[in-house]
Amino acid sequence: MKDVKTAWFCNSCGAESPKWAGRCPACGEWNTMVEERVATGKKSSRHSRSSSDRRLAPVSRPVAVSDIEASTEERIRMPSAELNRVLGGGLVAGSIILIGGEPGIGKSTLVLQNILSIKSRSILYISGEESAQQIKMRADRIGRPSENVFIACETSLQTIMQHIETMNPGLVIVDSIQTIASDDIESAPGSVSQVRECATELLRYAKESGTPVILIGHITKEGSIAGPKVLEHIVDAVLQFEGDTRHLYRLLRAIKNRFGSTSELGIYEMCQRGLREVSNPSELLASHGNEREALSGIAVGVTIEGARPFLIEAQALVSTAAYGTPQRTVNGFDSKRMNMLLAVLEKRVGFKLAVKDVFLNIAGGLKVNDPALDLAVICSILSSNVDMVIPPLTCMAGEVGLSGEIRPVARIEQRIREAEKLGMETILIPASNLKGVDTSSLSIKIIEVSKVEEAFRSLFA
Repeated sequence: MKDVKTAWFCNSCGAESPKWAGRCPACGEWNTMVEERVATGKKSSRHSRSSSDRRLAPVSRPVAVSDIEASTEERIRMPSAELNRVLGGGLVAGSIILIGGEPGIGKSTLVLQNILSIKSRSILYISGEESAQQIKMRADRIGRPSENVFIACETSLQTIMQHIETMNPGLVIVDSIQTIASDDIESAPGSVSQVRECATELLRYAKESGTPVILIGHITKEGSIAGPKVLEHIVDAVLQFEGDTRHLYRLLRAIKNRFGSTSELGIYEMCQRGLREVSNPSELLASHGNEREALSGIAVGVTIEGARPFLIEAQALVSTAAYGTPQRTVNGFDSKRMNMLLAVLEKRVGFKLAVKDVFLNIAGGLKVNDPALDLAVICSILSSNVDMVIPPLTCMAGEVGLSGEIRPVARIEQRIREAEKLGMETILIPASNLKGVDTSSLSIKIIEVSKVEEAFRSLFA
């Protein structure tokens, strides 16, 4: 009979414990310990094999930093320019990438339409969730047939490694990592030990062969990638594919990237034939911005994600609280920051908003963290409160402080030029934010404001 024992693993960090604990002793999270069966017999045999492998492997020696030859990493350019931007220039040889997102958001479509356009190398697509017929139907819908993409519907890690050894592909896709299970571990697919074991084995293959591996993962209800945090530490880059399934636009963010910046952002539009790249993010607004009817409560802000400036709408609705307790509803913006801005308007400017409902929405289903959007949020709330329309072709950028002052923001020249390129005629910016900026070539009208009251008078005087 096998020597089977149970152990407790933390869902958050993957730490192992011999008994249950309400709080993880490693990361301190509460109620994250789950019980799993561990087959000690297989585990010991696996360790014995790995020990023999280590005896056969050459012994490494420490090398001085000055003796290491610096070389640029080899990158594989993907067909999608947005994906290349988020990755930092393309896939690095031997890297392992994790792409996470909600079910149905388009993770498999994003990966599939990219690999179907690669003609220079053979690609192995491992599917643990869908059949080959389902993948074929998606490929036909995208409309990009390919003869160098091979599909294998398999969930056993050992069988997958055999396919990889036989085929020797130039790129490996695993969809998804939560469905893959190793025969060496007596636990269900998707458990902490299975996810960690499978990811580690794929990482070892990627580093030894120099073949990039892309993993697709699920996310939990809280919005984090399912599985232990150790999975995010194993991989080289973690990309989050997010958006609202009821909206057209999808955002690709880099949460972790060992080969590039984590501040870049890729924008896609979901169409009938797959995902379309949005090369000019400002078209989220410009496609309908000049045709809409002038209404109160709408302000245009200039924000920056990564290296890209774009214009977005902040839409606000302020009304009398009908049910006694005022409501605060926010979409696409930090609710705590909006409450802070409402307190600034109440205390510093004198607008009585404590007894009114305030609803705020960022158009297009975007989620914005740039503090330069504060001024647009406040102006949209004031516009709705007094029911006055902000002058057309007017935008703004500025951070609002607790004393009501408008603080300077970074890369103001890039924001102004983007607004001018989109046909804006006036832009409100913080005072003293133009130091060292040459404005002689700019045709847009620039209004510098230092207080919220000044911005209000400039818009509604």
